[in-house]
Amino acid sequence: MVAAVRLFRARGYHATSMQDLAEAVGIQRGSLYHYITAKEDLLWAIMDRTIARLGGAVEPVVKARGTAVERLRWAVAAHLEVAAALPDEMTILHVELKSLSNPRRRQMVALRDRYEELFRTVIRDGIGTGEFRKIEPKGTVFAILGACNWFTQWYRPDGAQHHSVFARIFADLFIDGVQATPMSEKRS
Repeated sequence: MVAAVRLFRARGYHATSMQDLAEAVGIQRGSLYHYITAKEDLLWAIMDRTIARLGGAVEPVVKARGTAVERLRWAVAAHLEVAAALPDEMTILHVELKSLSNPRRRQMVALRDRYEELFRTVIRDGIGTGEFRKIEPKGTVFAILGACNWFTQWYRPDGAQHHSVFARIFADLFIDGVQATPMSEKRS
């Protein structure tokens, strides 16, 4: 699967042939069919594993005891931790959704929607407790996850900043944008 991730990220799913995959793992193309039925099976496995890893990291912190502000901060940090660990897989998850067959695409969209709902729950909880101003949860989560997902395009693990620094920066920006009384006003 490592070779498929590397090739799908570098070339794209459609530009990667079964021959390319076979050569990358050092076997004959015909032998590859012993391990997988179709190239889409690899794409599905990558995407399914990645969305499961995201859910496994974020769901516990969303369900943990804490304020909505704390849980949003923890959810952003958990998402970015997975993104830092699996940048190629995260890119494939978002860019190659269109490459799945219709039944699998519908399944993946349902899994993605379930994942996004974790963040919407925190936003709704924060609105309900008065921690967050009255905002539209769906659009808010699109903005938060859009920024978090784009992180994989520019973050470098060997760069000057650890991913946790960006998690704090992102969370501060998001929380300041949704809080009933933004942090910037509290500091004044």
